[in-house]
Amino acid sequence: MKKLIFVLLLLALNCLNAQKRSKDDVELTPILGVAFSNYYGEDRLENQNLSSTQFGVDLDFFFNDRWSLRSGLLFQTMGSKVTRNYTEKLHYVTFPVNANWHFGSTRRWNLNFGPNFSFLTAAEGNGVDLKDEANGFQFGLAYGIGYKIEINEKFSLLIDYQGITGLTEVPKDNYYTIKNTYGSFNFGGVFKL
Repeated sequence: MKKLIFVLLLLALNCLNAQKRSKDDVELTPILGVAFSNYYGEDRLENQNLSSTQFGVDLDFFFNDRWSLRSGLLFQTMGSKVTRNYTEKLHYVTFPVNANWHFGSTRRWNLNFGPNFSFLTAAEGNGVDLKDEANGFQFGLAYGIGYKIEINEKFSLLIDYQGITGLTEVPKDNYYTIKNTYGSFNFGGVFKL
C-alpha cells in the first residue's frame, strides 16, 4: 500500500511540474471573447455598456518559468450606447506589450499588465461613418488575470479576463473629453511551440 501511495505521489508531482516553462519557450494562444466597453470622462453622460466579440492571437515569450512578455494581435470593438437610440462603435486592431507574471505552484495562474497600442480601422454611429472625427490611434493601459487548464505537455486551455483603460481621447477635437474603457472574458487554446 505504501508503494502504491508513493507511486501515485510521484505521478502527481510529475503532472504538477509538466506546466513549468523555461527561457526561450514560446506559447501561441488564439482567443475568442465576449467584451464590454463604454466611454469614461467628463462628457460621458448616462452611457450604457456596448457588448461585442473580441478575437485574435496572443504570443508569450518566456524569460523563465515566472515571467514572459505577452504581445499579439487583437481585433476589438469599443464604444458606447450613448443614448437609447444612438450607439457608437469603434473598431480597432490592438497590439499589447504586457509583462506577464505566472504564479502558483504550477504557474497556471498569470497576471499581466502594460501598454497597448490600438489603431482605428472603422468608426460608426448608427451606420454613419465617424472615422474622420475619431482619433486614429489609442494608447491604453492593459491588465488582466488568467488560468490555464493543462490538457497535455503541448496544449492547454486558457480562461482569462483582460481590461483596457484608454488614455487617449476618442474624438479628434477637444470639444468632448471621453476615453474608452474595455473588458473582455476570453477562452483560448494555448499551443507550446
